[in-house]
Amino acid sequence: MNDLKQIPPASVRNTPPLLEVLTRIFAPARLQRGTVLEIASGSGYHASAFAAALPHLTWQPTDPDEDARHSIAAYVTDAGLVNLRLPIALDVRDAGWPVRTAEAIVCINMIHISPWAATVALFEGAGRTLSHGQTLLTYGPYAIDGDFQAQSNIDFHQSLRTRNPEWGIRDVSEIAPLANAHGLVLSERIAMPANNHALIFTMESQ
Repeated sequence: MNDLKQIPPASVRNTPPLLEVLTRIFAPARLQRGTVLEIASGSGYHASAFAAALPHLTWQPTDPDEDARHSIAAYVTDAGLVNLRLPIALDVRDAGWPVRTAEAIVCINMIHISPWAATVALFEGAGRTLSHGQTLLTYGPYAIDGDFQAQSNIDFHQSLRTRNPEWGIRDVSEIAPLANAHGLVLSERIAMPANNHALIFTMESQ
């Protein structure tokens, strides 16, 4: 195994349920071809698994962290998939993203471990990048109208705030209006294992 490859246990656990969602919403009948831009790809474990399961799509991983990009590149090399690209340095808060167009965007486990400004920038960037009918998927723990869904999420939220006061589990009720402001509508909320949710946003503006 390539020593640069990180293997986060959470990524190993959540890949199968995430693939169930992705293979449905990105099925060839719904998205025949194109590029999926992954924001904050982390280790690259997800990117490798998703590209292998969705060969009709090109997967473009990104991350602002250099060590993460080294791990992603190791996964890309070991996978040897023609539809899995080398990682790009991308911070959602940058005024101009290096990828200007994509057919879909995926962002996993970023929103709760970043400042609110990063969530704002994610939706601003998605609004610039996606076209009518295209999809942004976000995944992680969320509160629903003030309900954290489980005591474990409350404890996790408190631990995040202790680590960084700008981090924390966000409420869907504050994310949905933000999405709307950038032409995206929350079209589906999917309950996932371990009290997580996948949020599917659809671009409605032209």
